[in-house]
Amino acid sequence: MTAQALPLRRRSWLRRLTLILAILGPGFVTASAGNDVGGIATYSIAGAQFGYKILWILLPLAVALIVVQEMATRMGAVTGKGLASLIRENFGVKISFVAMAMLFFVNLFITASEFAGVAAASEIFGITRFLAVPAATVLVFLFILRLNNKIVERVFVILSLLYLSYIVSAILAKPDWLAVARGSLIPSVDLADSAYLVTVVGLIGTTISPYMQFFLQSAVVDKNTQASDLPAARADVIIGSALAIALAGFMIIACAATIYVANEHGAKLNPQQAADFAVALKPLAGRFASVLFALGILNAGLFTATVLPLCTSFVICEALGFEAAVDRRFNEAPVFFSLFGAGLILGAALVLIPGIPLLKLIFYAQVLQGIVLPLELVLMLIIINKKTIMGKHTNSVLANTIAWATTAIVGGLAVFYAIQQITSGGS
Repeated sequence: MTAQALPLRRRSWLRRLTLILAILGPGFVTASAGNDVGGIATYSIAGAQFGYKILWILLPLAVALIVVQEMATRMGAVTGKGLASLIRENFGVKISFVAMAMLFFVNLFITASEFAGVAAASEIFGITRFLAVPAATVLVFLFILRLNNKIVERVFVILSLLYLSYIVSAILAKPDWLAVARGSLIPSVDLADSAYLVTVVGLIGTTISPYMQFFLQSAVVDKNTQASDLPAARADVIIGSALAIALAGFMIIACAATIYVANEHGAKLNPQQAADFAVALKPLAGRFASVLFALGILNAGLFTATVLPLCTSFVICEALGFEAAVDRRFNEAPVFFSLFGAGLILGAALVLIPGIPLLKLIFYAQVLQGIVLPLELVLMLIIINKKTIMGKHTNSVLANTIAWATTAIVGGLAVFYAIQQITSGGS
């Protein structure tokens, strides 16, 4: 059951969050969701490893993000249904079950990456992950058990402003702006470098996360956006996507201007922990860089670890026709609570595996998203081009060209990388 179908008194915490943030618009909020722990880590790794020359990927990514987000917005406004419901209605229960199973496992690893962010932030403060992660898990459970969430939600929004420190830091690091312009406008592709390929797939995965389309379309439906509201909704998507990409660019520039440039001069920095990327904030925060970075990544981790398992449970229950409401008892919505508990607990447990490399877990969770994304886009494109569903609001030739190209390129990169790893023995 969707949040729209529930009585007002039983609206979920997730719906209240959506409504509180609705002043910014669903498109803005959803595009900004890419700047979670995985986003911060992936953009930082990209800048530290490849410098300014990786920036060019953000321009086509911005176009693809706008097109994909607009498609989800349009489907929600025209049909009044979430993406999960449309997949079930158009492809049947079997395809819907497979799609939801993939979504669950992808989101499980993304949830794990958020707890990895909590663990990394705690270790910056000298607190072991074996205390911080269980404490964060209990805290998330308390949020869902109907503590006063209004203050928490507002604090999360305020703390999100910490990401803006990357903009100031990037400027104060005095990057070579001519090199920034060249890196942004001139494509640099190295198909022989597996690290480059996996970074590109990770950048795509963290920028256009599969779960974001489900969340956005449900938010559009919850906001009761109509087809007549599409011009304003499109503007919201464009503004949100542009700002999200711009912030990602400054994250890359900040790390390129500090870590990458330092390595070019023989520093031999090889960031292996989240704290290592605090170097990128030193032009702004000096010796407080680690604290600033830790607060930002802790905020991102807690926020997404709270929302993502809940969103996943709602989407899967919507697709498969199960009851979904946080104020129900377990025996009234057993599938919903089981999915939520499993996603949250398993995600936290992955982080507590002794010796697991947190940064790699965060990064490769984004790569997994990039691999799954083409499959989701194929389903979306089939649905949105059906006149029986969308009427006159089917995709234009240009939108189809961009969306199918995105699907083919991401899918091709993922397959090429897999083949390369197999033929090279995984080296």
